[in-house]
Amino acid sequence: MLTAAEIARGVQGALAFLQRDPAAPRYFENTMEACLRSFRVMAVVAPLYALYLLIYYATVTTVSDELEILLVEAVRYVVDWLLYPVLFYEAARRQGWLDRYARYIGALNWINLPAMVAALASLVIASVSPTAVAILIDLGLRALLFYWFLVTTRMVVGTSWPMSVVLLIVNWVPSLLLSLLVARILGVVAVTPG
Repeated sequence: MLTAAEIARGVQGALAFLQRDPAAPRYFENTMEACLRSFRVMAVVAPLYALYLLIYYATVTTVSDELEILLVEAVRYVVDWLLYPVLFYEAARRQGWLDRYARYIGALNWINLPAMVAALASLVIASVSPTAVAILIDLGLRALLFYWFLVTTRMVVGTSWPMSVVLLIVNWVPSLLLSLLVARILGVVAVTPG
C-alpha cells in the first residue's frame, strides 16, 4: 500500500501543476516502477468514488438494482482508469515520447486523488444548489480538470497547446462514451426538480 509520505508527495506534486510550478514534474519519478506504483492510487480514490456514486445515484432514477449498479460501476472505474494509459502508450511510441511515459502517467494517476476530492465537493454543493448554480459548478469543475490535464501534459510531455488539446480529446471522448454507455446500461434518468 502507499505510505502517508507518498500520498502527501503525490498530492503536493499534483497540485503543483495547477500552479504551473516548473518543479512539478520532479515530484514523480520517471521509472516504470514508480508508474506502476502510482496505479495504487486507484485503491485510495475508490472510497471517495464510491461516496461520489452514492450521492450521484441519490439524484437520479435508474431501472437497475444496487448489485447491477455496483458491478457496472466497478468495471467502469477500472476501465476508465486504465484506458488512457493504454491509448497514450501508442501515441507516445509513435511520437517518440516513451522516455516521458512513466512520469506522465504517474502524474495523471496522482492527479486523480485531489481531482476526486474536488469532484466530490462540487457534487455535494451542486446537489443542494439551484439548477443554474449546479450547472455553473459542473462547468467550473470541468474547466479545472481540463486545465489540469492540459498543463500537466505540456509540462511533462513537452507538447504544444494544440497537441495537448488533441491528447485531452483522446482522454476525454472515450471516457464520455463510457459514461454514456453506463448510463444506458443502467437506465439512468435525471430527476428533475418540480
